[in-house]
Amino acid sequence: MKENVILIGFMGVGKTSLGKLLASKLGRGFVDLDEKIEHDAGMSIPQIFETYGEKYFRELEKNAVKEVSTRRNIVIATGGGTVKDEENLQLLKNSGVIICLTTEPEEIYRRTARQGERPVLDGGGSERLETIKKLLAEREKFYKQADYQIDTTDWSPLQIVNNICEKFKLQR
Repeated sequence: MKENVILIGFMGVGKTSLGKLLASKLGRGFVDLDEKIEHDAGMSIPQIFETYGEKYFRELEKNAVKEVSTRRNIVIATGGGTVKDEENLQLLKNSGVIICLTTEPEEIYRRTARQGERPVLDGGGSERLETIKKLLAEREKFYKQADYQIDTTDWSPLQIVNNICEKFKLQR
């Protein structure tokens, strides 16, 4: 088995919370790519988008992917759009097993309801659900390149983590 476990998927599917739980269960380190970018940049992602724009954010993201993909035996939670970049996707694939977390668009809408924290969705107003559906459709081809997909809609976090561990024979 490849050494790292990489969680991909749209915002709000549970990558960070499940990643922390999975890392804890496996006794591995955990890296949230968005948190790393914020730490390295010294500002929040909404601030990065507002000050420098999405293109600059994606450059920071690419640098973060390059760095974390060289590490071993960690669990990585990516940002929702990280795998839109082919180089990012290839680096991640080469460093570990990729698991795509999914859920229904309506559940994503509910989970991401707070404005100001999701720059790609903020400003969507009443069309926020349509924006989610549109972005999911655009990203589907990237998400489908994962080694495994699991729907987080109806399962508890522990059930999801146990399913991942069982599927890939992961243990502490």
